[in-house]
Amino acid sequence: MRNWVILALTLMVATMTATTSHAADSTVRIASFNVSMEADNYVAAGATPTGDELFLQLADGRNSQIRNIAEIIQRTRPDILLLNEFDFSPDPERGVLPFLRHYLQRPQRGAEPIDYPFHYSAPVNTGIDSGLDLDRDGVASGRGQDAFGYGLFPGHYGMLLLSRYPLDTAGVRSFQHFLWRDMPGNLLQDIKDAQGDNWYTPEARQRLRLSSKSHWDIPVLIDGQRVHVLASHPTPPVFDGPEDRNGRRNHDEIRFWSDYISGGERAAYIHDDCGLRGGLRGEIFVLLGDLNASPLEGDGLKPAITGLLRHPLINSMALPTSTGGGEHSPGNPHAASHTASFRLRVDYVLPSTDGWQVDAAGVFWPTRDDPLRRLVSDRRTSSDHRLVWLDLVLSAPR
Repeated sequence: MRNWVILALTLMVATMTATTSHAADSTVRIASFNVSMEADNYVAAGATPTGDELFLQLADGRNSQIRNIAEIIQRTRPDILLLNEFDFSPDPERGVLPFLRHYLQRPQRGAEPIDYPFHYSAPVNTGIDSGLDLDRDGVASGRGQDAFGYGLFPGHYGMLLLSRYPLDTAGVRSFQHFLWRDMPGNLLQDIKDAQGDNWYTPEARQRLRLSSKSHWDIPVLIDGQRVHVLASHPTPPVFDGPEDRNGRRNHDEIRFWSDYISGGERAAYIHDDCGLRGGLRGEIFVLLGDLNASPLEGDGLKPAITGLLRHPLINSMALPTSTGGGEHSPGNPHAASHTASFRLRVDYVLPSTDGWQVDAAGVFWPTRDDPLRRLVSDRRTSSDHRLVWLDLVLSAPR
């Protein structure tokens, strides 16, 4: 108990210090940030995005919201960074490369430029027509709630990994097409309408994919060691009805990772988009993303996120906190650990218990008297989420 208290106090002090540089050269700063860089941000009120909106804003480096996002990244300086809600394009010259050239590699209001030589992005399920009437409004629209993942066009609310360290792209495992029905004990079978009948048709239950965006296992080579970055962005457990179809999907998207890192028989049902079966086998990993779930607050089903945080292979003792979050929700005992303006902890950086030592942790949420508070004043300024980071030291190979 005494050691846990010392660790907690150390991390609390670390989150209150400036985040413009790493604690030491030996640390690897790993971060997750839902940047709200999706097309809805760049259209007039009431207009429907086409999918080009983000890429037009990236082209000239002048969009104020994206400049603020870049400044937050420059001031926290992660070595490995997952961005959620960065619209996907298969052409890097439209998406990631303009973001690097016109925003991150240019100084933002005095912040030092930052470069990420390595990056990974891939298709996601958002906006892909399922051919089904999933929301039961009588129309199979192919968009929004009727897509395999909620989105108004393919690639909406995508994901992007940036890294200073080389990626083993040939070793990436994607689970975009993994079927929800293939998870043993899934909650798909529990989704019922008011009459107690299955919400989804038999065809829908056969074809629905588990991941609302995708689940990725991206190997990163850090000083010669292979680390698995596990990235995802489960659906919010809201925007549905009493059937709780989104809440149940969120639960199973998170549960997938618990099974995957367990490996062995528990992960035997898992197969990636190339047909390779099983999960991890004792490898070093770090799990990143906006999981849209809190173990203590909010509308989501708690067993999956609680099970993940209590998993014996995950070190969840290093709780990232901020003083700014506490100011945002005075009187809330969990406020310091919140990672979003809607007063929840939903964004995570979770290292494996083996292979890492935690040096520090924090949430980029400046206090009211901090000049950098201007970067998080509201969602239109940057995002309704905050960047979450951990400083980790990789153990020497055994």
